[in-house]
Amino acid sequence: MLINATNISALNVGFKANFKEAFDGAVSMFAKVATEVPSSTAENRYAWLGQFPKLREWLGDRMINNLKEFDYSLKNKTFESTVSVPKSDVEDDQYAVYSPLIAELGRAAKTHPDELVFALLLAGWTTRCYDGQYFFDTNHPVGGGVVSNNGGGAGTPWFLLDTSRALKPLIFQKRLDYAFQAMDRADDEQVFARREFRYGVEARANVGFAFWQMAYGSKQVLDSNAYAAAKAAMGAYKSDDGRPLGIRPTVLVVPPSLEMAAKTILKAQTGANGASNPWVGDAEVLVVPWLA
Repeated sequence: MLINATNISALNVGFKANFKEAFDGAVSMFAKVATEVPSSTAENRYAWLGQFPKLREWLGDRMINNLKEFDYSLKNKTFESTVSVPKSDVEDDQYAVYSPLIAELGRAAKTHPDELVFALLLAGWTTRCYDGQYFFDTNHPVGGGVVSNNGGGAGTPWFLLDTSRALKPLIFQKRLDYAFQAMDRADDEQVFARREFRYGVEARANVGFAFWQMAYGSKQVLDSNAYAAAKAAMGAYKSDDGRPLGIRPTVLVVPPSLEMAAKTILKAQTGANGASNPWVGDAEVLVVPWLA
């Protein structure tokens, strides 16, 4: 290929199409468990986390609830990935072999939020949330006591989540969306100095925890008894003033190694003893490769 503005522009268009096709076609899972929150600054503050509004009979003047504030904020981080294409390969018409690499860059960009969100979920036993406790903990302060959303155990982690509310258990905070970039002009420094064209993607984002009350993490053996215990614990959660929160788990999140166990609980019509399975269809099974 002759290196001129017209041909380089065509190459850019082709690579951008490879990126977009792969990006649009990749399957992303994070939105099932995390709420995407737009960000317009370097940091978002979530001081209102932990507040579950309720209604009361209107007698006299309105009652203004003085919300307890928490010092929980998420600073946006910058992420990037870059690949290079030797100028000589473009000159020798070998650039087509790089199309799969550019496509993989698009797939990686689409699934990057999944990597962030599910890595955070997996770190819930060692990462603190808005109330200062670990996200999965045995002593979240509620009213005058403590409440647990930690099932204990030492095996493979699994998670039961209520994703039915406006704010899901996790937050994906997006400042700048994933965007394809190119450094391929003939007068670009790297083209001149290194004889290589560069293509990449960058984004600004971060992830964090929302309501711990909408998540239950366990490392116990995943069976119907453990599932029932997790669901019962979540259903019993109350606000600081003793009002039931009405938590109803909707998604059972598991790594591939627990797919069979999860589907046995939630999809099998009968149990091991031949009796009807009371948990059939009770929640969705979400098998997440990022938890492997």
